[in-house]
Amino acid sequence: MVYLTTWISLFTLEALVVAGQHQVAEQIIIAPSESQKLDSDVSKVQHELKKAEIFPTVIDKFLPSFLLDAEWPSGERTKLGNTVKVDDVQDEPTITVRQSHSSSLSDEKRSGVTYTITITDPDAPSRDNPEWSEFCHFIATGVDISSSSSSETTTLRLSSLKDIISYKPPGPPPKTGKHRYVFLLFAPANGTTDPLRLTKPEDRKHWGTGKARHGVRDWAGENGLKPVAANFIYAQNEEQ
Repeated sequence: MVYLTTWISLFTLEALVVAGQHQVAEQIIIAPSESQKLDSDVSKVQHELKKAEIFPTVIDKFLPSFLLDAEWPSGERTKLGNTVKVDDVQDEPTITVRQSHSSSLSDEKRSGVTYTITITDPDAPSRDNPEWSEFCHFIATGVDISSSSSSETTTLRLSSLKDIISYKPPGPPPKTGKHRYVFLLFAPANGTTDPLRLTKPEDRKHWGTGKARHGVRDWAGENGLKPVAANFIYAQNEEQ
């Protein structure tokens, strides 16, 4: 009887250990860590940019250091390729920037660094005939992310930034299909904290390069900037 009781006790103990292991595993699946979620968000950004051919048509592939979102007064938001109504994105959006877990920039390195935000349309006048591409819709600098490092989230109104090219809302011509409007956040490639002396494109069309299918990548390279975040929407004229 003693042996039988001992065997049953050991079996019960083993069952409890196994059950506990399953319970822990379930907890990990149900409640992923914040860093895992941010890593997943970064992977999704890269996937959607490649899927939409923003990599490599608009910008070379990069690992986002930040997650960028834009929201208009209408309530529309950038959701990595969602389609919005043109009338809903005519006013200036509010920009939110959140540091990703994959960021290699420490708070010390970010402190004092000035970031720049741009919006570009690579589908002007249409994706099938991008002879005006790219078309510059916005360039502004003076983005300070380090000031909110405690929450790792920065909310910006475009009116609070220094415009280089003022905000021009999406206005795709009739019968030109969907246009991609790409938001890009840039940092100085050399990490400088000195004031940026950015050039102003001579024209919105081709970003002043005079070359079809050239734009934000050329301008960023000339000004010593590297991309650190991106998002985008689709919009089209109602007349198709």
